[in-house]
Amino acid sequence: MPWIVLILSGVLEAVWATALGRSEGLSRVGPTVTFGVAVVLSMAGLAYAMRDLPTGTAYAVWVGIGASLTVVYGMATGSEPVSLIKVLLILGLVGCIVGLKLVSGH
Repeated sequence: MPWIVLILSGVLEAVWATALGRSEGLSRVGPTVTFGVAVVLSMAGLAYAMRDLPTGTAYAVWVGIGASLTVVYGMATGSEPVSLIKVLLILGLVGCIVGLKLVSGH
């Protein structure tokens, strides 16, 4: 269960990061509310997962999922340029996240 919560929290990290970018300095209501809700839920899920998972592993996986999805979303929507090297680096990051899960022993 902690891994599922951690993955969902990583997805919410991408949501709040994207919403923060679209909030124009927290001046737009919709993205600001989305940011606030997503950041609270994301942090709560991370805290829950850290009850059972090592802090370093949980944090690295959480950040990795959030960063990967944020960049992929940006590339999919056209707000982030797409390049082969970026795609390969994101795949490497995802591979590292999976590797941390495999060696965690949980």
